[in-house]
Amino acid sequence: MNSLSKCLVLLVMITSCARNAQQKSSEWHPLFNGKDLTGWHIKIAGQKMDVNHLNTFTVEDSIIKIRYDAYGNFNRQFGALYTDRAYKNYRLKLDFRFVGETCPGAPSWGYQDSGIQYHGQSAESMDLGQEFPVALEYNLHGGNGKDERPCGEICANGTLIDLDGKTVKGCQRPVVKRTILGGVWATAEIEVKDGIIRQFINGEEIISFTNPRYDSEHTKGKTFINNGKAELTQGYISLQSNSHPIDFRNIYIKEY
Repeated sequence: MNSLSKCLVLLVMITSCARNAQQKSSEWHPLFNGKDLTGWHIKIAGQKMDVNHLNTFTVEDSIIKIRYDAYGNFNRQFGALYTDRAYKNYRLKLDFRFVGETCPGAPSWGYQDSGIQYHGQSAESMDLGQEFPVALEYNLHGGNGKDERPCGEICANGTLIDLDGKTVKGCQRPVVKRTILGGVWATAEIEVKDGIIRQFINGEEIISFTNPRYDSEHTKGKTFINNGKAELTQGYISLQSNSHPIDFRNIYIKEY
């Protein structure tokens, strides 16, 4: 084989590898197998990791069900399911719906409230009594059929973001306001790409922001700042147990 032929073969191989890599990056992969909680860790405030306190998390009919039937009182036992690895640049999508009644003893805001936490700390790094991870959160709300209650706030817990040219912390309502009724399935999506983050509900973009970073004034958040570098570039994904029963299904991720 002469030099020209070798070069052509090498070019074909490189092109093929690049095409395969591109195809791989554009594929959706399931984070939930529809059968059990393989690939997820449980952490509930006051409990050790992977203790499924009072059977809070179950799987049935290809649905992750978060329930409080065995709770006498919620008593601030906030928890979540955490992925077993961190993610950097990706698009996440899942279906959710609120069901049933809020657990007795829930906070006043607990009615049809949950969330998708992302770019967060791992379940393993949570303190025993810690209620929420240092993370960004796509806040999930359900409507009562009477009042407007938009879904998709961005909540920065122990973190900061830039929104409309300003540094903000805490919860910010979405720009596009869409109320999802309780009992109705809806699709939430989050796209994270090179410091630009967009949140969607039922395929419609509702808010975008940039430059997520740890909050140097937050007791827990500041502990993740390393050698003065506060930039938040990756983290774990988690699904909240916030006192109101909720279902999750069809959980997929596409990495960039």
